[in-house]
Order: sequence, then structure tokens, then C-alpha cells
Amino acid sequence: MYQEASEARPPSPPFTRETATQKVRLAEDAWNSRDPARVSLAYTIGSQWRNRAEFFEGREEIVRFLTRKWARELDYRLNKELWAFDGNRIAVRFAYEWHDDAGNWYRSYGNENWAFDENGLMQRRLASINDLPIKESDRKFYWPQGRRPDNHPGLSELGL
Repeated sequence: MYQEASEARPPSPPFTRETATQKVRLAEDAWNSRDPARVSLAYTIGSQWRNRAEFFEGREEIVRFLTRKWARELDYRLNKELWAFDGNRIAVRFAYEWHDDAGNWYRSYGNENWAFDENGLMQRRLASINDLPIKESDRKFYWPQGRRPDNHPGLSELGL
């Protein structure tokens, strides 16, 4: 099920603005698939995560975490933007919209710090996230489930 850590996942460090931006979009696309197994393949087998107040390690834990996440965060749509990069590290900011099983909508805002191995696999992910309750009429992410269309505005264009 899992690829070997020695397989490449381009683009690989050291990052340029172009390759860092590409890496961010590839991550956004994978997360918008809401496929935990697919998403996990972008990480090293022993990848270390902090997501909010949860700390865990490894692809199997990533799959378990994402499975729980997307069972709770329904109609999830994510928009990521490059914030900074240097060498093998990338910082992103993001927002995603979702609703719970009672129909309450949220926009979750956050920042992530990523560190990659030489093959372009993420070996560390640190995420800080805050949830803002919103009205359904205040949503900004209306594309069909899956990849954000290229013509859909990014976070800066949306004023987020």
C-alpha cells in the first residue's frame, strides 16, 4: 500500500519560488481528493506530525488521522498559498471550509511548516489551525468536490 521512502516525490529541495509553489499546489490537490492513502504517499514512512494538539508519526497514523478528519469535516474544500521557503523547508497558509453532521459551517484558517527529505517527501509537518463558525451564505469555496479549478481565486485574491 505504501511506497518506499527512497522513491522520489518531485519537486525536491532545494526549492525555488516556482518549485515551492508547485509543491504547495500538489499538496492542496491531494488533500482536496480526501483520499487518506493517496495523501499519505507524499510523506516519509516515519513522517512526524503536529496537527493542532495531536502529535503522531508515520504513514499509517496519517491515514488513520485523515480518515477521522474527513468523516467529521464534510464537504471539505481547501485553498493553500505559499508563505515562505528556504532550502528543504516550506511555510504555507491555508483556509478550508467544511460543515459538521448538524449542518454547521466553518472556515478553518491555519499555517503549516514543512520539512522535506532529499527525495521530496515530507518528513515533518507542523500545523496550527483555528476554526471560525460561518453562515453557509458566507462560504467562498464553491467548486465541485475535488481539485480547486485553476481559475478559482486563491487566498490573497479572496482577501483571506
